[in-house]
Amino acid sequence: MSEVLNVTEIFGEDVFNDKVMQERLPKAVYKKLKKTITEGYELDPTIADAVAQAMKEWALENGATHYTHWFQPLTGITAEKHDSFISVADADGKVIMEFSGKELVRSEADASSFPSGGLRATFEARGYTIWDCTSPAFLRREGEHGEIVTLCIPTSFCSFGGEALDTKTPLLRSMETLSDSATKLLHILGKEKVTRVDTTVGSEQEYFLIDKDLYTEREDLMLTGRTLIGAPAPKGQEMEDHYFGVLKPKVSEFMHDLDQELWKLGVPAKTKHNEVAPSQHELAPVFETANIAVDHNQLTMEMMKKVADKHNYACLLHEKPFEGINGSGKHNNWSMITSEGENLLDPGKTPGKNVQFLLFLMGIVSAVDEYADLMRVSVATAGNDHRLGANEAPPAIVSIYVGDELEKVLESIENGEDFTASDSKQLETGAHVLPHFIQDNTDRNRTSPFAFTGNKFEFRMPGSSLSVADPNIVLNTAVAEALDQICAKLEHVDPKDLETEAMKLVKELLKKHRRIIFNGNGYTDEWVAEAEKRGLYNLKSLPEAMPQIKAKKNKELFEKHHVFTEIEIDSRYEIYLENYSKTIRIEALTMLEMVKKDFTDGLMAYETALTDTAIQKKQVLTGAKCTLETSILTKLDAASEAIGLAVEKLEKDLAETQKITESLALATAYHDTILADMDALRAPVDAAEEMIPETYLPYPTYSKLLFSLR
Repeated sequence: MSEVLNVTEIFGEDVFNDKVMQERLPKAVYKKLKKTITEGYELDPTIADAVAQAMKEWALENGATHYTHWFQPLTGITAEKHDSFISVADADGKVIMEFSGKELVRSEADASSFPSGGLRATFEARGYTIWDCTSPAFLRREGEHGEIVTLCIPTSFCSFGGEALDTKTPLLRSMETLSDSATKLLHILGKEKVTRVDTTVGSEQEYFLIDKDLYTEREDLMLTGRTLIGAPAPKGQEMEDHYFGVLKPKVSEFMHDLDQELWKLGVPAKTKHNEVAPSQHELAPVFETANIAVDHNQLTMEMMKKVADKHNYACLLHEKPFEGINGSGKHNNWSMITSEGENLLDPGKTPGKNVQFLLFLMGIVSAVDEYADLMRVSVATAGNDHRLGANEAPPAIVSIYVGDELEKVLESIENGEDFTASDSKQLETGAHVLPHFIQDNTDRNRTSPFAFTGNKFEFRMPGSSLSVADPNIVLNTAVAEALDQICAKLEHVDPKDLETEAMKLVKELLKKHRRIIFNGNGYTDEWVAEAEKRGLYNLKSLPEAMPQIKAKKNKELFEKHHVFTEIEIDSRYEIYLENYSKTIRIEALTMLEMVKKDFTDGLMAYETALTDTAIQKKQVLTGAKCTLETSILTKLDAASEAIGLAVEKLEKDLAETQKITESLALATAYHDTILADMDALRAPVDAAEEMIPETYLPYPTYSKLLFSLR
């Protein structure tokens, strides 16, 4: 009989959480640290040594030998440098285990070795990792039996001059500025007890699982995360039989183990299911404050890969690993919660009269409309460009879905009418045996990039491999600016006139930003045309979107709210463009290598076999026409010629890109020319693959990759 899993016992067991801190820290130290965590006060440096001592003892008791400052540089993944707790030996030759407050609070990393966008020269090495006490330290266990234990301390990462070289630092800045702006507005509205407003995030993580042995036979998957060639399988997702389907036994075992590992780390993994595409799945957590949610999503992606490896799977987090089927996104569910526990996006029973809700709603609508270009920039990657605008993903056009019921509320405000809520009604299924329940007053719209879903907004554009820090930085900062403008209009209004003036302002903002609200189907060509008429951005690729980060209004936004300095903005511009160009170059070189070295060999071998068969048949059978062999050979010969020409053009154009030095021009060349060349090469390769037996192919086909899991 298997051991019964007690979730409440294992949850957070590897986390230096509030419970552990209360048990191990002196009461005065705990209170000071807690105040910093919950109220945003500056950390008292005098408590660092006491915290470090307690953290070390806890870690050692749990088998830790090393500690690391765990940070998130602009590589898209996490980074760490491990140091042991060992200090100098004592007089008896016994080793001393030490960990000071200084070591907890700050460490050094070579800042010139990480992407800096010009912030750091090669010879300027010094950078700092700085303890983020708002995100709890945790233990990472590795080895076959979890015997290798490391204390991981979440940290920010900045240069010698204090510039942010990571995603955490600006995220914390954006959370603080939004808290200040939202709290100010609540005070104007009479909510004086509110001391802080936190943004909360829940990131739905989509991913693919494939057999690891098959994965290692695909150079493109190993080097780029996506298949660069490959004919579609006879079956894809057209039968619609995978979404929410029964979990395959081995996949279920993987998910079970993944849940356990995440729960031990305090990650509130809640929902798991099959996604639309074959071998595609999703994991969704419970909401947490934005900072912790981002850290936990990074941990989730890391653990997915590690647990998958133990089950002989490969976990694919690329946005579009396979052509012809759905790619993977990461829906960012966002809301605002006060220090009193009130969700500011809860419309209540009478949303048409809920002034507070309407002001915050219009603040968000205003923010998304004014800074839609930045919203698009925040999710722009080489991988996500393949996904956005496809059938399973929202378009590159940012719009807001509010739902039928809320749309009626807004229309009543525009028209100066009282809103009458729709009567609640029971869902009619036609089967009397089924339980009756009240139908939701609005449907969901999965084609919308930014959708209101009852008491939160779901930003559907982030890609599956993306850190959700960037979209939340933009959203927090833009909303803070919109709320500041609302405060400026209301802060001097007489309290007795406040409600009237607030509703006037809601109406004014609605009229100004109505264009961003769209409740229809975002997948249609008609919407693209309509969006253009409305003056909405349609930034289809990273090279097209990225210059917007340097637009005057956007620079002013970040600088005003102290989220990014001008030099930090410029550095990110250079980093993201450079990463885009490098990504596509690696893909192109990998594709050329696979086609020239591997695929061509299989193609020629099969052509030779067919030719030999035809010759032998004609020698045995006088007058044999060899219709099938000739037909296949004719098509393969045409494909061979097309492949040769496409290879030649791709190589020539790649050489030309080496002459381009300006970052935007280079990224544009990779988008406009190299990606087009790759598509032109892939087409005849895939056409030929459909005619070649698997025994001649040097890599596993889509059929094996997508349908081999059991």
